[in-house]
Amino acid sequence: MRVIMMGPPGVGKGTQATILARDLGVPAISTGELFRAHVADGTELGRRLRSLVEAGEYVPDEVTNTLVAERLDEPDAHEGFILDGYPRTLAQVDELERMLRERGAELSCVVMLSADPEVVLSRLHTRAADQGRADDDPEVVRTRIAVYERETAPLEQVYTERGLLVRIDGSATPEEVAERIIAACRPE
Repeated sequence: MRVIMMGPPGVGKGTQATILARDLGVPAISTGELFRAHVADGTELGRRLRSLVEAGEYVPDEVTNTLVAERLDEPDAHEGFILDGYPRTLAQVDELERMLRERGAELSCVVMLSADPEVVLSRLHTRAADQGRADDDPEVVRTRIAVYERETAPLEQVYTERGLLVRIDGSATPEEVAERIIAACRPE
């Protein structure tokens, strides 16, 4: 299976990607984790990424596309993957389509997770306290949500038109949500 997880910050994309990866035996590929790894390793790219990530802004498409392409070329991603945090722009949608076409692959489905805003804010507050992520600071969260609505929400229409989008309520328990996603994305 090749699945994209979409939805606003804090809706549970990362949690679901991890569960689905475990259950389906494919890697969860998180652009946020790829970025944070470069920042933590102090690479040249990491130094450039730090200010963008900490401000809640998107990383330039060419950087993100390169990191994703490199990750998709790793052997564990050849049979499938769960993408979390990519694509986020229309240009990235086109680039992902090109990458998959080059690899003779196609998407299984695109999951649009949603949850009540109070649930999302509560999750982000808890994650900020537990993990101390700079991008979960309340002001940064507001910026991330605004950027999501401006840049990523339009992708919903694109994937709806392509017949790939499934809408899933992310408010249930993580395992219940994962079961709903698998049922919705399985080929008939």
